[in-house]
Amino acid sequence: MNRKFVKSQEQYQEALKYIPGGVNSPVRAFKAVGDYPIFIESGEGSKIIDIDGNKYIDYVCSWGPLILGHRHPAVMAAVAESLARGTTFGAPTELEIALARLITSAFPVMDMVRMVNSGTEATMSALRLARAYTGRNKILKFTGCYHGHADSLLVKAGSGLLTLGTPSGPGVPPSLVIHTITASYNDLVEVEAIFSKEGEEIAAVIMEPVAGNMGIVEPLPGFCEGLRQITKEYGALLIFDEVITGFRLAWGGAGTLMGVEPDLTCLGKIIGGGLPVGAYGGKQEIMELLAPTGPVYQAGTLSGNPLAMSAGLAVLHELSKPGVYESLAKKTEALAVGLKNAALSAGAKVTVNQCGSLLTCFFTGGPVHDYQSATTANTEKYKRFFQKMLERGVYLPPSQFEALFLSLAHSDNDIDTTLKAAAAAFKAAI
Repeated sequence: MNRKFVKSQEQYQEALKYIPGGVNSPVRAFKAVGDYPIFIESGEGSKIIDIDGNKYIDYVCSWGPLILGHRHPAVMAAVAESLARGTTFGAPTELEIALARLITSAFPVMDMVRMVNSGTEATMSALRLARAYTGRNKILKFTGCYHGHADSLLVKAGSGLLTLGTPSGPGVPPSLVIHTITASYNDLVEVEAIFSKEGEEIAAVIMEPVAGNMGIVEPLPGFCEGLRQITKEYGALLIFDEVITGFRLAWGGAGTLMGVEPDLTCLGKIIGGGLPVGAYGGKQEIMELLAPTGPVYQAGTLSGNPLAMSAGLAVLHELSKPGVYESLAKKTEALAVGLKNAALSAGAKVTVNQCGSLLTCFFTGGPVHDYQSATTANTEKYKRFFQKMLERGVYLPPSQFEALFLSLAHSDNDIDTTLKAAAAAFKAAI
């Protein structure tokens, strides 16, 4: 309590002079939850400290990659060792092979993988590859799902666009989105109707197997399986965007848990251990269309840079140990149940969606299973809840429509402290 944010406020005003909106990624601006963002100085384990000296339990974890927590010794040592040899070479290193080998061994659906620098690069490249492989132009995505800021994907997108109230963005020529079809997440009947009319022209369906950018929304039973069947029937590719879920929900991603095999999978976040990274992979016959083997061009000077590869290898080594995902899920379930009970005791109408180490607390009384139901959430109540939690030393996502991320560094005491703060914050939010 009685936290001061003087330095953060000053630095935000300074940042506004040089950086559009004062931030380099929109959701950081706190527009949905406050007047200005807090500026972070350091992190350790499950905690972060801002430049005013305030300490918080961190449930953002840099939006997912810090699954081991901040400054994990194995990651820091790996990066330091790599840094001692240089930062980047623009040439191949053995580290790229090692990480590619590890990823393809974890994901049976991947024969080959290409490293890039972000989730946006991974999804836009996977779609180009899908179009080349099928000889078709159209793609299908789901309303409220965010796949990066590539032009053809900024149609009824989630994440920051949903937070800011602009599900589609200006600056995108209509000619670039006429080939993008949108459907409702979890509505297989709608997808079947679309394919019955346009299936012969659709190159791919791209989806988050567990939606994470309109808040956490799990697929209904049979939804992903149905998409796999439909795409096979019409000769379209199925692309799983696992930038959030890959290596977070399971070793081998959400597809492994569901028993559904996509044609291409996009990864990010965790496989860089907190450094910029992305990747996409699939069957050899598809991936070998990429240059220099094939005609589909995609390149990047910093792709597979040694620092990110070293960090990623260290993280995946830790995640390969027995019991890791069970431990993460158990902690997250305890938090989810505690939040439900705290909200009920306070008389707050809240729906908590949890999947593995991901959860979202929606300020709505009904179930949330798609974009429409997600947007029934009361964003003003979430804003008050966020502010009260921040005052009590708990750092939540600065948006109703984002996920909370837990790490292996979060302790039972962290969860207990969070739930005590939530009991008071819920009362203030209603």
